[in-house]
Amino acid sequence: MADESPLIRSLRAAVAAAPGDVPLRLHFAELLLAEGRNDEAVAEAAVALQHAPGDADARALMVRAMGLPTTPATPMPPPATETPAPAPTPAPDEPAPDAPTPSFDWNAAEQQVQDLVGPRFLEDPQAADGDGTAGDAAAWDVDAPGSVRLADVGGMEEVKDRLEAAFLAPMRNPELRRLYGKSLRGGLLLYGPPGCGKTFIARAVAGELGASFLTVSLSDVLDMWIGASEKNIHDIFETARRQAPCVVFLDELDALGAKRSRTHHSGLRNVVNQLLTELDGIASGAGNEGVFVLAATNVPWDVDIALRRPGRLDRTLLVLPPDAAAREAILRYHLRERPIEAVDLGKLVKATEDFSGADLAHVCETAAEAALLDSARSGSVRLITTKDLLGAAKQIKPSTEPWFAAARNVAMFANEGGLYDDLLAHLKRKRKL
Repeated sequence: MADESPLIRSLRAAVAAAPGDVPLRLHFAELLLAEGRNDEAVAEAAVALQHAPGDADARALMVRAMGLPTTPATPMPPPATETPAPAPTPAPDEPAPDAPTPSFDWNAAEQQVQDLVGPRFLEDPQAADGDGTAGDAAAWDVDAPGSVRLADVGGMEEVKDRLEAAFLAPMRNPELRRLYGKSLRGGLLLYGPPGCGKTFIARAVAGELGASFLTVSLSDVLDMWIGASEKNIHDIFETARRQAPCVVFLDELDALGAKRSRTHHSGLRNVVNQLLTELDGIASGAGNEGVFVLAATNVPWDVDIALRRPGRLDRTLLVLPPDAAAREAILRYHLRERPIEAVDLGKLVKATEDFSGADLAHVCETAAEAALLDSARSGSVRLITTKDLLGAAKQIKPSTEPWFAAARNVAMFANEGGLYDDLLAHLKRKRKL
């Protein structure tokens, strides 16, 4: 703190360097108390008590810092030349002078300082035998089979057809699958501009299969302890195998499975290695029967190429901005509980070409804000009109444009093995090449 004295700053640094030195910490707390910084003194005394439970000096300092009454000192006897005054008779509701002073209520003190002093130590992530609680498989939340189906996805018929042919039909028809020798190994990578419904489509696939749904992101995996991130990946797949049939959805795969050649941190490279092992089903022994892996990314060209080889995430599906039918369905959804009047959805759908689902939600929100502001200014409530929605659509630029600008170069100059042929075909249809 800028207004601290040099002595306070020096002692604070010394305490940080030797956190277990109780006398030093108590001396620091005494100085804080002398400067009237009682809350900080309470915090330091509480930490001292964690290191030395029952320390009398720490307890006494805690009492003083909290402003609690202490045991009264024994009064000095009157001088011999004076006639001693008669002892006052105690009132019926007062304790006798020789009654013992109530002991200090440590539970009450702890409740008063619990917001000031955080836990001294984190929960031990690993037990002495190496079996830690971090990343315990039982801790992963698996959603029960949902009611969302592909029929609930508005429009996007091309996406649905490709999902049916490449992923769903073989899984629904085991006899035909065996006849044609179709393997269930591998997964599906959804890619495209942000905000276009990749997560919703993944949930719809899980609903079509009647499978549980387990979402995995980078924050679920990365851990500060060595080896814990790899253990988290293993535990996630073990949970999915126990909950089979289960769809494991790897969100933002470019962060979780970034190219190892560009990754300087060894921990992230190890995460990719473990992910490759789990996708192959080697670690489980029984394979990944009944575990269906879906992944989503906005930048598939940043995903490690080993994740996309046959048998892993070997099928790719481009999820484009919603088409006209999908835009109408999305707009209806976001306007369903708002006060609207004679909204011409046809005009609005034409005015929002290339808008993502998130952009369309923003259009409805912006139009509602405009109507609300007018109502507040005029004092009379008015409904949301087509004019409000079209005005909002003019203010908002499609968030997909920067993505297509970057993807265009990849499709033209880095389309190795035809990975982005579908993107190239879309850009040609849109005359963006």
